[in-house]
Amino acid sequence: MDLWYSWEFIVIVLAGFSMSRSFCQSEKAPYYTFVHEATSAPHVLYYDYIIIGGGTSGCPLAATLSQGASVLVLERGGSPYGNPKIMNIANFASSVSDTSPNSASQQFISEDGVYNARARVLGGGSALNAGFYTHASADYVKKAGWNPELVEKSYAWVENKVAFEPPMLEWQSAVRDGLIEVGVLPYNGFTYDHIYGTKVGGSIFDKYGHRHTAADLLEYAEPRNISVYLHATVHKILFTETGKPWPRPRAYGVVFEDSLGLKHWAYLRRSSMNEIILSAGALGSPQLLMLSGIGPANHLQAHSISVVVDQPMVGQGMADNPMNLLFIPSPIPVEVSLIQVVGITKFNSYVETASGLSFAYSWVHKFIREYELHLNETGQPSAVTAEAMSRAAETLNSLVAETLQGGVILEKVIGPVSTGELKLRTTNPDDNPSVKFNYFKEPEDLHRCVQGMRTITEVVNSRAFSKFRYKDMPVQALIDLMVNLPVNLRPRHFSTAMSLEQFCTDTVMTIWHYHGGCQVGKVVDNDYKVLGVDKLRVIDGSTFIDSPGTNPQATVMMLGRYMGKRILYERLIQGRK
Repeated sequence: MDLWYSWEFIVIVLAGFSMSRSFCQSEKAPYYTFVHEATSAPHVLYYDYIIIGGGTSGCPLAATLSQGASVLVLERGGSPYGNPKIMNIANFASSVSDTSPNSASQQFISEDGVYNARARVLGGGSALNAGFYTHASADYVKKAGWNPELVEKSYAWVENKVAFEPPMLEWQSAVRDGLIEVGVLPYNGFTYDHIYGTKVGGSIFDKYGHRHTAADLLEYAEPRNISVYLHATVHKILFTETGKPWPRPRAYGVVFEDSLGLKHWAYLRRSSMNEIILSAGALGSPQLLMLSGIGPANHLQAHSISVVVDQPMVGQGMADNPMNLLFIPSPIPVEVSLIQVVGITKFNSYVETASGLSFAYSWVHKFIREYELHLNETGQPSAVTAEAMSRAAETLNSLVAETLQGGVILEKVIGPVSTGELKLRTTNPDDNPSVKFNYFKEPEDLHRCVQGMRTITEVVNSRAFSKFRYKDMPVQALIDLMVNLPVNLRPRHFSTAMSLEQFCTDTVMTIWHYHGGCQVGKVVDNDYKVLGVDKLRVIDGSTFIDSPGTNPQATVMMLGRYMGKRILYERLIQGRK
């Protein structure tokens, strides 16, 4: 089966829609005088802070630091502004599945056989995601050792630019009411807070369907103190040698390449307070630490990389919250919506939904042909499964001649407990590293998935959701449908008595909430300073032990602001000494 076709389908199903109609934008894109192509950068640059990665954490961090110091941001991707694939809610699916060489979405397949994507664009993952905005729980904040008052102020600073209350139309309302009906209680209304029960969360899409990304937070920046270079790929961080006058390696600069392949050197200005900060994301930050000589010595030496610090924990603790879903064809038209409602269960699985799926009739027939081909190759696994799938195919075939309408209800496992590792494939920073997440390696995660899928089944069968399902299409037919779709590259186990455990394992997908690789207490300390070296921090989702809240983006943006404020305060105190 064609890989593009497989990946495109996964993204469309996950997105809940792929539409041709457009939404008007509520405002013009901000004009930043300090954002330039890296080809215009000087050969040598000097700044107080060098931030590698203008993503979900890098942008708020840079904007904050620019209020008290000079800041250089090096972003390997381009600008999201003026790109309708990114800025228009109607194009979410095509944006995240874009496989063109210079797209904002860089595709990769994990060693687990799960399709995935990483951002390469100013604003990072906030320029590609489904837009859900919600805080970390109070317990998460406490365990992280963050100051709750500064956390709340930092969230508010972010929300002033990028967060909105979403409209609640029929599909989202039906799932909300279904969750309440099946006991995911209490109902907490609209809130950013992470609390048990069913709630409506925020969105970074405004009422016009216009996306607001972390790049919008650069509006807070002091233009005279900041430079942002696009298509600037950092190849390595430079360190001093150990010995006098410094007992440990000190980061003092970086080497980066522009889109023409020309090298540039950026150095820290002479001051004990200045630093390099990695904000390249859960894949990019551990990858660049390794490329710069910080990582497992044997692994680095195998790639002919000089070891600066033998740090075996770099790349460890990689995790991706497993997602499983049911696609539900609807007998009536549905609104276009991404994630708005969430059921936060006490068994630690989150149930969410999206709607408005629409694609060409010919494509539906392509799916049916793929399924028939599967039956011809493998033989009918059972009369029951074949009958169920036949009914599903007939239903698909009988829908409106132009489109297939419907949506998805999904569950995401909290944590997760299962983790894996990241390794280098090559020494080219543009290449994807090798990453394995070990989905459901720990039984606890699999148990949570099963409970989540049972809740989804109850919601689909609820009275509140009844008008959005075909009465002659039981949930088992929806399960069989998912098992037969190319949602990943993992083996399938076709059986009449397929357990939900097997369903979770066979049909697992990403929800793009991967984290780890530079975790606090293992690679960085509680101030996010890299252990074993000086003048280098990592501030992004790679430092997380668990994914915060039902969606991490709000907390990643908050962390950039939070640490920016703390670093400026430290700078002020040091300057007074």
